[in-house]
Amino acid sequence: MSDEVQMDQEVYDRLIGEGKSERIARAKAKAAAVRKNKIAEGQSLGPKPAEEASKALEEFRSSRSGGGVATKTEAPAEAGGSGGGRLTPEERAARVAASLGNGGDSGSIGVPASSDHTHRLLALVPPAGIQQVQSKQMDKVYTWPHLLLVEFVALLAVGSLLLIWSFFLDAPLGSLANPNEVPAINKAPWYFMGLQELLAYFHPAVAGITIVGVVVLLLMAVPYADKNPSAKPENRKFANMAFTFFIAFWGILTMIGSFLRGPGYEWVWPWVQGLGFTL
Repeated sequence: MSDEVQMDQEVYDRLIGEGKSERIARAKAKAAAVRKNKIAEGQSLGPKPAEEASKALEEFRSSRSGGGVATKTEAPAEAGGSGGGRLTPEERAARVAASLGNGGDSGSIGVPASSDHTHRLLALVPPAGIQQVQSKQMDKVYTWPHLLLVEFVALLAVGSLLLIWSFFLDAPLGSLANPNEVPAINKAPWYFMGLQELLAYFHPAVAGITIVGVVVLLLMAVPYADKNPSAKPENRKFANMAFTFFIAFWGILTMIGSFLRGPGYEWVWPWVQGLGFTL
């Protein structure tokens, strides 16, 4: 056979029958053919890595136990080997199993006695120990830049809005307070306009005590009703929905009381009498 296709057909057929891939079977069959050719020509097979590895292992174990360094001929005898020469797969498996502390048991961690491989497991790395880069919002983020950057941008936006608004909105101080003169439009501050608007629909005891008391009790019960520790919006749908309804309801009451109520707190349409808004 030529050098390109020279391989041990028996080894190739055996590996294919064991389910090995064609690439691995072909590579091992070629290696087996090379070894047979060297043996037939009387050449040396080179260094014995398995024997050197067993010697290094015995030296390491001797240094850990405080004893002397084992010699080359003593190491194979301890593992049940022949005392010299190349180790068999069974002897290598026994050495690896003994180094892992399973006493050569082929059912434990180590190399089975019927295997011709000498690989062994060094460590297991949990998936959590591998750094993952995710673009999705997490429950916990760093204060900088995730929080402070957003707050700084919000500060600039609100400050710019107030600065522009101050150029176009007239806010006079007005005259001195006179208890004998009631203004035509007398309203509560904007942050109380929602409550004043409720007084236009319900009895003062209901609007000022019952409704407000129920809202306060619901706010106190929120931490006990919703115990979800997540801060992700998609995991807090009920809490976000409840808060959105509350803000929308109170905002509508505030807008109505501020802009659609005129003298005597009567309902006025902006296109008829103008906005009933005073600072």
